[in-house]
This record gives sequence, structure tokens and C-alpha cells, in this order.
Amino acid sequence: MMQIEFTLGSNPANQAPMAKYMLNKFPFLGLKTPERKAQTKPLLAASRNWSVEEILAVVTELYARPEREYQYAAIDLARRHVRQYDLGTLRKLSAFITQKSWWDSVDAWRPLFGDYVLQHPDALQPVFAMFAEHENMWMRRVAITLQLGSKAQTNTELLARAIEYDLATDEFFIQKAIGWALRQYSKTDAMWVRDFLVSQPQLSHLAVREGSKYL
Repeated sequence: MMQIEFTLGSNPANQAPMAKYMLNKFPFLGLKTPERKAQTKPLLAASRNWSVEEILAVVTELYARPEREYQYAAIDLARRHVRQYDLGTLRKLSAFITQKSWWDSVDAWRPLFGDYVLQHPDALQPVFAMFAEHENMWMRRVAITLQLGSKAQTNTELLARAIEYDLATDEFFIQKAIGWALRQYSKTDAMWVRDFLVSQPQLSHLAVREGSKYL
């Protein structure tokens, strides 16, 4: 595996509060986002000419480190090189969504797949298939939110399919994702979202409340 010389600093005063915010699921170095991104810049600059294999190796190594900021750095690195990827690479990267999973990492990974779809519209179906109806609910959250940035290019058939699969799922992060996806798409096509809400009386109160905010 490719070895790198990359170490983030720490701020002990922030460690406990940041860990508590994430329900103490992960240890933190205590770096807030601006400082972490500043410290990650040299890594991203050094990766400019790396091969996909080298990128994957470093992402894997960083993701294995215990402190949460290293998972964020790995995601930043992976997202930086999305233009180099093919579907095979995306499948390998999708595996990280089921590792050390929580809303912060899952929602940080999602734009990588969304950006790929925007750059390669013909890949929407196979990318969606990586996540849709998956046994892991975090993967399904990505299926639901995959097209957040697609606006008028949104495939409403796939959006509806992802939502309908989880209509009865009593899981906050799934229902929140449904509301998020509907709310975002309502900025583009409010009528479609209004009709969808009416056609799906099984939708949770949370999903309806979130999805109808802009209607």
C-alpha cells in the first residue's frame, strides 16, 4: 500500500465537544472544518498527479485511522479526483459508505457520486443501482439523495423508486433524506413534488414536513 507522510494537528479543547456532537461514536482531533481543510491542502496538492490506484490506497489508509478528521480528509481527497474515475472506481469507493457510517461521512460522500452522474449522465442508472434497495440503510440514503444537485436533469422515476422503497422504514435518517430530496427537487418542479406528496399518503410526517417547506 502507498505510504504517505500526512498528519493533522489537534486542538484538545475541541475534542470532547466535537465527539459529543457525534454521540461519542468517533474520537476527534478537535479540528473545526476551516482548520482541517487548511491542513489538508498540502495533501490535495501533492495528489495532483497521482494515479487512481494511488488515490484509492491513500483514501484507504486515511479512512482506517481512528480520528474522525482523517475520514473527512479521505473524502476530500476522493472527491478532488472524481474526473479520473470510472464505474469500477466508484464501486470501490461506495464501500466506504458502510464503514464508520454516520450522517456526516455518508452525506460527505454523496456529492462524489452526484457529481459523477452530472458529468456522465448515461451513468445514472448503474450508479443508482449501487445504492438502491441495498440492505444497508446508509447506502439507501445515498440512493434517495443522489440527485440533489441534478435540478432539471433529475430522473423522477428513480427518485420515486428510491423513496417508495423506504416509505414504511421507521428510521430517522431515511425519512429525513426523503424530505431533503423532495424539498430540494421542489425548487425545480414544485408541481411534481406536490403531486407526489398527495399520491403517497404513507409518507411519514417528518418526510412531508421537510419535503413541503418550499411549497
